[in-house]
Amino acid sequence: FFFQTSVEIIKFLLLVLCNLVLLSSATSSPDPSPSASSRLSKNQSQLKSDNYRSNFKMANPMEACSNPQTSSEQLDRVCIIGSGNWGSAIATKVGLNCERLPHFENEVNMWVYEEMVEVDGESRKLTEVINSQHENIKYLPGIKLPQNVIAVADLAEACKDATLLIFVLPHQFLPRLLPTIREACHPSCRGVSLIKGMDFCKETGEPLLISKSIEDAMGADFSCGVLMGANVANDVAEGQMCESTLASNFGPPADEMTRLVFDSPTFRVQHISDVAGAEVCGALKNVIALGAGFVDGVGLGSNTKAALMRVGLREMAKFCHMFFDGVRDSTFMESCGMADLITTCYGGRNRKCAEAFAREQIQANIIHQDEKHCESMWTKIEGDLLNGQKLQGTLTAKEAYALLENQRVLEDFPLIRVIHDIAYKGKPVGDIIEGISVPPRYATSHL
Repeated sequence: FFFQTSVEIIKFLLLVLCNLVLLSSATSSPDPSPSASSRLSKNQSQLKSDNYRSNFKMANPMEACSNPQTSSEQLDRVCIIGSGNWGSAIATKVGLNCERLPHFENEVNMWVYEEMVEVDGESRKLTEVINSQHENIKYLPGIKLPQNVIAVADLAEACKDATLLIFVLPHQFLPRLLPTIREACHPSCRGVSLIKGMDFCKETGEPLLISKSIEDAMGADFSCGVLMGANVANDVAEGQMCESTLASNFGPPADEMTRLVFDSPTFRVQHISDVAGAEVCGALKNVIALGAGFVDGVGLGSNTKAALMRVGLREMAKFCHMFFDGVRDSTFMESCGMADLITTCYGGRNRKCAEAFAREQIQANIIHQDEKHCESMWTKIEGDLLNGQKLQGTLTAKEAYALLENQRVLEDFPLIRVIHDIAYKGKPVGDIIEGISVPPRYATSHL
């Protein structure tokens, strides 16, 4: 009881301190104005269409447009691209909402990378198991999926005429999938990315939003928002109360309609327009979570982890303001910011694997590993602990480090630098405390 209470006190103090820190940070940029476009989709039943007309006709600014996707007589068709742990968990919310909301088609396609799984001693296709048992027995066992969520192995078939795409898969796989998705979905389709990672330009090394990379690949008229937050997949699937943040600029009423497809009494979604801030927080918190795992691995306590998270949030905010325009300080107080950081540093896969990395380094008394040896350690740990899932924090740490080094600002990000050096340069894991510091030029409070 004392330990749990201490952790809660630390979290509360972290919240208060973060608010004070961010009040003195860089001046926030004005909230960008949302576009005037809205997108609806194909009709499935006359009853839903009639209900939708009565509920949304006056709200839709594009009522007179000939495009069927902006007509109040049409319904949104949803496709979830990805069926791992998080993809299957979010399907539990999206499926139920599409059944009850008047402006969505009932059926939700979920693209599944086909693989064979063993059921009662028999080898079967994963899609067949999901569609017959309504359970993803490999990536989300023990949780029933809504019966209107249909597993589809063919990507083009899954995305056919979709007007809302939900991207929830490792971002490394996107480039080879997006051409097929673009050809199959409806021309007025929009998207929401649940991918917590970051792209980097091959020529300049500068950071790129994955949502922006999706927009560029999908065409000029495609808009992509993000859903980020303190959302451990199993907790969401089990119906434990949590919050999430939808950041989008689809315009009315599409922003609210999109929020509603995720929102539920136990999965409470708030909307903001700061896509860059929300998305970068979702990527960088995985890097900070590696540091939290190192702290756990060397046996340091909650005080050290609280200090690491405080410094980590500062570096996340600093990175956002340094490389992206329009980021708002208030974003870091949303679920996509501080709350996601806390959850990931206590219970995410990056923390879990980093703790295993630290313990293996200590037990083997390994000093001064080269990058190749470190890479092999991460690959083994990922295979042993994640059941086919992929780490995002290690890749993001490597790419963020390269960017900061190229921009000659590594000294402004001591925590990210030390996390990278432990993960890839063989720096002793006990040196994680060296990164829990604020550079002198940022150490003086302006309050």
